[in-house]
Amino acid sequence: MPVTRDSMMKGFDKRPFLNTLSGFDWLFAALVLAGAGFVFYRYGAVMDVYETIILSGVAPAVIALGWYWKAVRAMLLAVTLLSLAAVWLYGSSLEPAQTSFLLKFLISSQSAIMWMSALFIMATVTYFGALFLRSDYAGRVASALTWSAAAMGLTGIMVRWRETYLTHADYGHIPISNLYEVFILFSVITALIYLYYEGRYQTRALGGFVLLIISAAVGFVLWYTFDRGASGIAPLVPALKSYWMKIHVPANFIGYGAFSLAAMVGVAYLLRARAERVSPQGLFATRLPTLDVLDDVMYKAITLGFGFFTIATVLGALWAAEAWGGYWSWDPKETWALIVLLNYAAWLHMRFSKGWRGRPMAWWAVAGLFVTLFAFLGVNMFLSGLHSYGSL
Repeated sequence: MPVTRDSMMKGFDKRPFLNTLSGFDWLFAALVLAGAGFVFYRYGAVMDVYETIILSGVAPAVIALGWYWKAVRAMLLAVTLLSLAAVWLYGSSLEPAQTSFLLKFLISSQSAIMWMSALFIMATVTYFGALFLRSDYAGRVASALTWSAAAMGLTGIMVRWRETYLTHADYGHIPISNLYEVFILFSVITALIYLYYEGRYQTRALGGFVLLIISAAVGFVLWYTFDRGASGIAPLVPALKSYWMKIHVPANFIGYGAFSLAAMVGVAYLLRARAERVSPQGLFATRLPTLDVLDDVMYKAITLGFGFFTIATVLGALWAAEAWGGYWSWDPKETWALIVLLNYAAWLHMRFSKGWRGRPMAWWAVAGLFVTLFAFLGVNMFLSGLHSYGSL
C-alpha cells in the first residue's frame, strides 16, 4: 500500500516533548554525559579550549538526537562498545592488529570499513529485491544491513582516530582530512539521513535508490584503497591542524549527503510519475510512496542540506581567515561550494515564492547531484588550489 501523509502521521504523539521521555531516555542521557565526562577526565589535559567547547556541544547534541530519534540509540551503543573494545585491544601500539583476531578481522579501522563496504552493497541489492519481489521481510533485512553498515563505518572512523595517534603522536587527527576518509564519512552520513526518513515516512521503497549513491561511494573507497593505497595514515598538512576541521567537514558532508539523497528521491519521483501515466497498476506506481510524499522528502532533504552547507561555508570562511589571512579567495573549491549553495538556494526560492512542485523540481534535484559531485570530487580531479588535500 503506498505511503501517504495521513498514514505517516498515524500515532503521532501530540504531548509536550519532555512529557514523552521515559526512564530509558534519561538513562541514555546519563550514559552520554558519563562518556563525555570520562573523555574529558582521560584526555582533558591535552585538549585545548576549542576542543573542550566542541565536546561540551557534542554531548547534548547526541542526547537530543537520541531523544528525538530513538532508533539511532542502539547503533550509537554498538559503535561505542566496538570502538572501546578496539582501543582496549590496541593498548599503546598498533602491533596487536596483526595478532588479535578481533582487530585483524572485525574492528580495526580497515576491517570495519571493509565490513561497511560489503554490508552497504548487500543492503543495496536487498532493498531492490524487496521492491521488485514486494517482500516486506526482505525490506526489514535491508534496513538491518544498512544500520549494521553505518555502525561499522562509524566504528571504523572512531578506531582510525585512535590509530592516527598510535602511528605517531604528531599524526593524531580526526580522520576526515582526505578523500579516503571523507568518502567513508559521506557514506555513513548519507545512510543515517536516509534511515531517519525511512522511519519517519514508514517506507523502505526508497532504500535501493539512495543506497545506489552510497554503493558508488563504497566502490570509490575500495578502488582508492587497493589501487592507490589511500588507507595509509599520514601527517596533516599545517592548514588542516585546526579545530575548524572538526566542525566544518562534518557540516559540509551532512549537506552533501542530504543533497545526494534528494537527487535519488528525485529519480524515484520521476519513475513514479511516469508509471502513473503509463502503468498505473505497475510496480513503481503501487510500491513507491505517493508523489506528495516523495516531493516532501525531497524538499526536506534539500532544506536540511542547504542549512548545513550554509553553516559549513561560513565556518570554512572563518577557517580560511585563520589559515590564509582572508575569508574568501575565489579558490576553485570555494567557488564551486558557492555554486552549490546558490543552486539549492534557487531551488528553495522557486518552491517558496513560485510554488513550484513536481517533475521540474525533481529534475532540478537530479541535476543538482552533478553540480554537487563536481564540487565534491571534480574540483580535486581537474582543478588545483588551496584546497588540494584530496587529489587522486
